[in-house]
Amino acid sequence: MKHARIAWAGAVQQALESDGQLLITQGPHKGHRVDFDEVVWLPPLAPVPQARTVIALGLNYADHAKELAFKAPEEPLAFMKGEASLIGHKALTVRPNGVKYMHYECELAVVIGRTARRVKKADAYDFVAGYTVANDYAIRDYLENWYRPNLRVKNRDTCTPIGPWLVDAADVSNPMAMKLQTTVNGQVTQSGSTADMIFDVPTLIEYFSSFMTLKPGDLILTGTPDGIVDCQPGDVIVTEIEGLGALTNTIVAA
Repeated sequence: MKHARIAWAGAVQQALESDGQLLITQGPHKGHRVDFDEVVWLPPLAPVPQARTVIALGLNYADHAKELAFKAPEEPLAFMKGEASLIGHKALTVRPNGVKYMHYECELAVVIGRTARRVKKADAYDFVAGYTVANDYAIRDYLENWYRPNLRVKNRDTCTPIGPWLVDAADVSNPMAMKLQTTVNGQVTQSGSTADMIFDVPTLIEYFSSFMTLKPGDLILTGTPDGIVDCQPGDVIVTEIEGLGALTNTIVAA
């Protein structure tokens, strides 16, 4: 199933995709259907009792590392993001004044489904609730080191669109063979496959859970292939992953 979290009728609603509409699944409007353009899309993540951990990968595709003139890493290169950076489908991302280069990154996002600690690679998929699309914007002007992006590069408000759907893990037959594509104003600028990840999803779960506890609702953003371009105010960016949907986002000036 494809799950969504939306604002509609003055409240936050849980919904499912159903025949090209959103089917409300809880509360007084349960069973009501609404069109996609009638709602405000929110990150498709259920609230969690603790602070959500958001882990993001750098240089996890060999072609992207080559694009940036770096050698492929020998172990996962990770950095942390705050939940406040997350926004939903069709939301607006702010480009700061005076910035010379700001680019999208189409990424497979893994949502943890149950507490994971010292998980073996062979068991890793048992700990995944589902998958969604993330767009992990970066601002090169502020970059100090591609291996460890600083907070101003990656942890900015509005700079991590995610959604539109959370797709159940059971409905994704092979997360390591999914096509990715980004368009800017309708023109294809990035294409790739999750098959080209240096560290696949099971490896990442085994690696992170070896030294930290992953909780239900935590996110792992798994990196992006090559094909990044600068995005200007007014640009409409669509990051799409096969089977997960197309995440639309528009750049606005500060």
